[in-house]
Amino acid sequence: MAEICPVCGLPKDLCVCEEMSKEQQRIRIRLETRKWGKKYTVIDGIDSKEMKLNKLAATLKAKCACGGTAKNDQIMLQGDHREAVKDILVDLGFPSENIEVQ
Repeated sequence: MAEICPVCGLPKDLCVCEEMSKEQQRIRIRLETRKWGKKYTVIDGIDSKEMKLNKLAATLKAKCACGGTAKNDQIMLQGDHREAVKDILVDLGFPSENIEVQ
């Protein structure tokens, strides 16, 4: 017998909790200028309880070919990658209506 999800009540292989949590998040992507004019792309609004920020940061860093980190419920990437990050997040299943690029 299949295990039942305690949140949605569906079997684990049909569980929609992760997709529902992605649809409820409001993600902001903005550009910050730091010390000596260095540009950083900052992504915030992703719920760290639902998604592992370190894993998501590693994916974004690999696809954008840049350095960065995940801390304080934010992902920071070196350089201006606002449009690329939005496209990657949409490919990962986040709705584009909930992603705000500044």
